[in-house]
Amino acid sequence: MTDNYEHSQIEAKWRDRWEREKVFEVETDPERRKYYVLEMFPYPSGDPHMGHVKNYVIGDVVARFFMRQGFQVLHPMGFDSFGLPAENAAIQHGIHPSVWTHEKISRMREVLKHLGISYDWRREVITCEPEYYRFTQWLFLQLYHNDLAYKREGNVNWCPSCATVLANEQVVDGMCERCGSEVTKKTLNQWYFRITQYAESLLEDMNMLGKWPERVLTMQRNWIGKSEGAQIQFFVPVLNRSITVFTTRPDTIFGATFFLLAPEHPLVDEIIAGTSYEKKVRSFRKRISRKSEIERITEGGEVEGMYIGKEAVNPLTGESIPIWIADYIIYEYGTGAVMAVPAHDERDCRFAKRFNLPIREVIKSHDEEKTEECFAGEGIMINSGQYNGLPSSKGKKSIISFLEQRGLGKSSVSYRLRDWLISRQRYWGAPIPIIYCDSCGEIPVPENDLPVLLPQEVDFSPGGPSPLARSESFTHISCPVCGGRAIRETDTMDTFVCSSWYFLRYCSPWTEDKPFHRADVDYWMPVDQYIGGVEHAILHLMYARFFTKVLYDLDFVGFREPFTNLFAQGMVNKDGAKMSKSRGNTVSPREIVESFGVDTVRVFILFAGPPELDMEWSERGVEGAYRFLNRFWRAIMQIVDLEVHDVFTDEKRLMELERDMHRTIAKVDRDIRERFHFNTAISAIMESLNQLNDYFRVLNEKGSSAEERSFLIRYARSLVSLFNPIAPHISEELWERLGGEELLAQHPWPSFDREKMIEDQVELVIQINGKVRSRISVTRGASEDHVLEASLRDEKVCNWLDGKQIAKKIFVPDKLLNIVVK
Repeated sequence: MTDNYEHSQIEAKWRDRWEREKVFEVETDPERRKYYVLEMFPYPSGDPHMGHVKNYVIGDVVARFFMRQGFQVLHPMGFDSFGLPAENAAIQHGIHPSVWTHEKISRMREVLKHLGISYDWRREVITCEPEYYRFTQWLFLQLYHNDLAYKREGNVNWCPSCATVLANEQVVDGMCERCGSEVTKKTLNQWYFRITQYAESLLEDMNMLGKWPERVLTMQRNWIGKSEGAQIQFFVPVLNRSITVFTTRPDTIFGATFFLLAPEHPLVDEIIAGTSYEKKVRSFRKRISRKSEIERITEGGEVEGMYIGKEAVNPLTGESIPIWIADYIIYEYGTGAVMAVPAHDERDCRFAKRFNLPIREVIKSHDEEKTEECFAGEGIMINSGQYNGLPSSKGKKSIISFLEQRGLGKSSVSYRLRDWLISRQRYWGAPIPIIYCDSCGEIPVPENDLPVLLPQEVDFSPGGPSPLARSESFTHISCPVCGGRAIRETDTMDTFVCSSWYFLRYCSPWTEDKPFHRADVDYWMPVDQYIGGVEHAILHLMYARFFTKVLYDLDFVGFREPFTNLFAQGMVNKDGAKMSKSRGNTVSPREIVESFGVDTVRVFILFAGPPELDMEWSERGVEGAYRFLNRFWRAIMQIVDLEVHDVFTDEKRLMELERDMHRTIAKVDRDIRERFHFNTAISAIMESLNQLNDYFRVLNEKGSSAEERSFLIRYARSLVSLFNPIAPHISEELWERLGGEELLAQHPWPSFDREKMIEDQVELVIQINGKVRSRISVTRGASEDHVLEASLRDEKVCNWLDGKQIAKKIFVPDKLLNIVVK
């Protein structure tokens, strides 16, 4: 009898040995090839659910695979540990955010270690620790000193009841999640990073990226939103100055029948000052402030607006057109002002219809049969004075030239991308290292005074200023320049700042005087394979790319892109919905691992389908994976226990198995290395296991020769070796029982011989007088006489030769035999 598959004992044994022998600890070694695989680090909310586990298991397969290819593999883990949930816990339960966060990290770390993921835990990064956020602050200062960090007024969510600013996440259906009061918009001084300065390089450098999902690149291109067009000045008599608009369609300017401003545009206040419109505009702004930005700009939504009593002058026609404010115009987009052309813009058209404004067609489609009410395409200019008859493309150039000659406009490129607002009016984040002195003004904290530490004793009670602003010990300090009284900046940084450089810290987490050591970063970076959810396609990935470009320009790193390849894994769903704690449909790995083992979880997740697609959690699927592991265990243990008998060797069957072995190695290698098709890799291993079981049925009848047992040990070692990145614990155990002396995790990956993958049998065509009459299977390289002999045993050939005499034969080895008869 073979031993049973005792997953708990086996997994504990190998986890302990990997840790004891420091198998996954790695150092910078310029003499060896490196491979840096990284999963996006998690927010520590407690036990990870299966959606998280899928991400980490994919990364682990890749890390183990390349480690066995002979690479120095860096595979670290850490925790993105600043954020709102910890602060909410402090408010609701009286637990300090630090205590809450570290309790969650401990639980998460325990589960991850139990899953046997091949992390170098020495390199763990925790973003809320002073030794990390010290350098987040240092990086802020580098941007500040290079005019890439600045402060200006910006709109924020404001709860009048709590008398505090709220993050977008704290606003639910327009209400404060803390007290339920209606949230309004308020203008405050906020800190920004000048990411717009890098808009073009963020676009252009996409050409430098390796394998990135096209949908992610498309999302980033759309977010950056490069548009080529013109800036055009519309004179506003009441202001005695012009307002600039940006348009991609200067060819439609003759169709501009009204002028739109964002409700929050500062010029609105100047236009309505002292008029009867003041009260109405304030009321309109208050109503619009309840809408999110997404709601305001979504196509197809109801448009809202109001006339504000004044006009603007069209610079080409001299026509005065009314100025309105509209909810779908956002101040931060473009110039916050729009020339409205309702005949050729869908939202302008709906706005004009709702408020009975004129619609003037100025572009006619090339397709005369097209009679769209709002034609947004390019065509032939009409009702456009001297430009009538010009195609849109020529009309654009001519109008821009006219405007430039008269100083009324110019050719321009605009980006949808806006500067990154990093200010957060809450406690649990990296403090912004700025000091304000009445005498010296705005002072950056000296680098040798970093980190600016978060105070431990703070008031988290709702209402009033943020906890940091209420901390006297934190706020009031001496100016580092003049020694006079000063106050600290009480905003903290957006947590995306912390996650925009953590991959660099992993390269040298022990460096104390700088965020990273250049030699280590030069060796390990860029990340070869980054893995994470598509929900991070824009913000995190864009910000990380921005930070890297800044550091490159400041000569802190020697590369412009942080991630060579990106893999976006699909979600794990349960009951038809994404697993999430808020939905209450999560599955904890602890319970499944206890019942079925870690390797079962891994096999189920990896076998469920292509990893880039969403998968449905299935108890039956887990049970199926567990049954397969037991089958795998029994089959390999049969070989371990196989007895040798004095019997003949089935040479033909061994050749078939050897061919199958090399084909399986080649397929699993390609599926992991090139395609991440772990499900088909597992399928190939399953097929080989079936071949093995078929052969055992033969051996049960005749017994095994010494040659057969020797081959089967080699065959089993190959299968176990291939299975190792997918199911590392069971494969280590079986490897040891098959006589493996070193750890399989450190054993070279199996190689395949293409010559031995070639099928020994070929299908050969038999022709009679040049016409195909049959096909036969013969051994590759068979002689003409052997092929003729085999063909004469074929029933179809015999029927065609009946009563006929062979005149000659035309033979093409391994291809055909043509028998000429008369």
